Amino acid sequence: MPSAPRPGLRVSAGLTIPEAELSWRFSRSSGPGGQGVNTTDSRVQLVWDAANSAALSSTQRDRILERLRGRLVDGVLTIAASEHRAQLRNREAARERLAALVAEAMRPPAPTRRATKPSRGSKERRLTAKHRRTDVKSLRRRPRED
Repeated sequence: MPSAPRPGLRVSAGLTIPEAELSWRFSRSSGPGGQGVNTTDSRVQLVWDAANSAALSSTQRDRILERLRGRLVDGVLTIAASEHRAQLRNREAARERLAALVAEAMRPPAPTRRATKPSRGSKERRLTAKHRRTDVKSLRRRPRED
């Protein structure tokens, strides 16, 4: 029984990529499948044009284009999935991978670390520990002859 058509790919609470913006390409896959692998187009490529997506705000688009620039070709992101024998499972894997990739790229950057100095107490504790260690090592030495 076919499932209901999806409104799109839900990436996060605030972003859903419409199904119309996703395009699919299918090809023959290598790997498991026996003789059927020669006749089944089970490898899936999911293509999404991030640069021209209407689902993104300008800040989201800029962040995605910046963070995924190594994976984009002319603003287009392509995800390939061929790890499963069935085309449907590869389609689901590609959708999940795209959603995870876009969600990770949209995360706000981590705040920059503010440099701090060690406290006076921590400096004193460090120095007393060093002096204690020095005393232990000096007790191991041969006594001096006067």
